[in-house]
Amino acid sequence: MNTIEALLGSLRADAPVRRVLVGAFWTVVVLDTDPPRCGLASTLRGGTHEAGPPVPEAGRLLERSGRELTEWLRSSSVLEASIGMAAFNALLEVDEAACVEVNAEQVILKRGTGRRVVIVGHFPFVERVRRAAAECWVTELHPRPGDVPAERAGEILPQADVVALTGTSLINHTFDGLIRLCRPDAFVLVLGASAPLSPVLLEVGVDAVSGTLVTDPEQVQRSVGQGATFRQIKRAGGLRLLTLQI
Repeated sequence: MNTIEALLGSLRADAPVRRVLVGAFWTVVVLDTDPPRCGLASTLRGGTHEAGPPVPEAGRLLERSGRELTEWLRSSSVLEASIGMAAFNALLEVDEAACVEVNAEQVILKRGTGRRVVIVGHFPFVERVRRAAAECWVTELHPRPGDVPAERAGEILPQADVVALTGTSLINHTFDGLIRLCRPDAFVLVLGASAPLSPVLLEVGVDAVSGTLVTDPEQVQRSVGQGATFRQIKRAGGLRLLTLQI
């Protein structure tokens, strides 16, 4: 069973969908519960839509339940999979007692100072990690200067003592291939607002998950709907940064 199937199989709850909002950078799914529950995920888009619309049912998504939208995590359309990930995060029952209120950068610096670190995804804290680590590689599908192209992941991941995998690797279905490249003794972290705070990830070779719990759905929807980046969403408030670990 791959990780997406394991995550989907772990869900027990369902709820009607109140709102689906696909913003420029982030996607939100809000459930019609009391109080409303909200999940976030990165908005990923294909290069074109010449083969047809990336979300064929757009405009009719409120007719589906939260569980039905989570099934889109399997979709080859990354925009549908983004909606599926946001729905999953909305339905997920996060065990807050098993989490600590610490962000991914702190975890990486604690584990990676003086060691070899690979970060999959170009995060804002990359330069600070580069200064602290003995060696730090950043691999990206769209590399910036100093980054390593994603096709070289098989070369650098086995060298790492600490690996930080972006949660969007679950959306674009690269997660399972990346986790297999990590050494058994490496410390592996999944991070980002897309990353589900689910113990399932701790059962597939991950040591910690740094994700996001939405506490004020209205504020988060307002920010996302106005094109906010994650830093802007965080500054406006309405969420907590939590880390789940073994």
